[in-house]
Amino acid sequence: MSATAAELAYLSAALKAPRIKAVSGRLAERARADGWDYEAYLAAVLAEEVSARDSHGGAARVKAARFPATKTLDDFDFTIATSLDRTLIAHLAQLDFLPRGQERRLPRATGTGKTHLSIALGVQAARRGQRVAFATAHQWVNRLGAAKRAGRLDDELERLGRIPLLIVDEVGYIPFDPEAAALFFALISSRYDRRSLIVSSNKTFSAWAEIFGDPVAVAAMDDRLVHHAGVIVLKGESFRLRGKRQEVLTGEKGR
Repeated sequence: MSATAAELAYLSAALKAPRIKAVSGRLAERARADGWDYEAYLAAVLAEEVSARDSHGGAARVKAARFPATKTLDDFDFTIATSLDRTLIAHLAQLDFLPRGQERRLPRATGTGKTHLSIALGVQAARRGQRVAFATAHQWVNRLGAAKRAGRLDDELERLGRIPLLIVDEVGYIPFDPEAAALFFALISSRYDRRSLIVSSNKTFSAWAEIFGDPVAVAAMDDRLVHHAGVIVLKGESFRLRGKRQEVLTGEKGR
């Protein structure tokens, strides 16, 4: 190893930038061959390091978000969600709603891809440097309930308030008792006009009173969710039932 290469190895280790050590020699050869100036070579080396850090950090943020699976928009089957506007989804994928603390709601129709779409937007945000946290509505309520019993509910809400995007999945699958409804309302209120929220539900908002058992609380939640929010309604045949139906038809034809 030359003295210069040894110095680069030492400096990259001191800076905790291993990608610099890995690419500096190769890029130096290319720089000499293509006639790069010093600034162009330095920029190329640093760009490799930044790209490596973004990739590693994105993977860590995706893992920390606790998604049930890693899904992307490229994997989404738009033939199932027949009402979905692809242009709108492409716009949402730019994540412009995050800095303004807006909400996105994905209501209606079980099995049409609400969770997939929520996860895909969350993965996109995590890979672009944003902290994200995913859980079902009841998991969020259980988490807040444990914090309340420990006397640290306000601290937990403040901590969650430092996460740019929360995703609340499966609102409406199981009814809430009054305490759970109050905790869910506290979560919604704590993020209002401050941080972004994606909420998916298999119920229209007119049916949320059945879930929470308190029309007044539902009206207050709806006010906070509607303001600055966008609603995406997914209609179409359930992808789960579509698969089962094909199995049935195939079985019948084979008889």
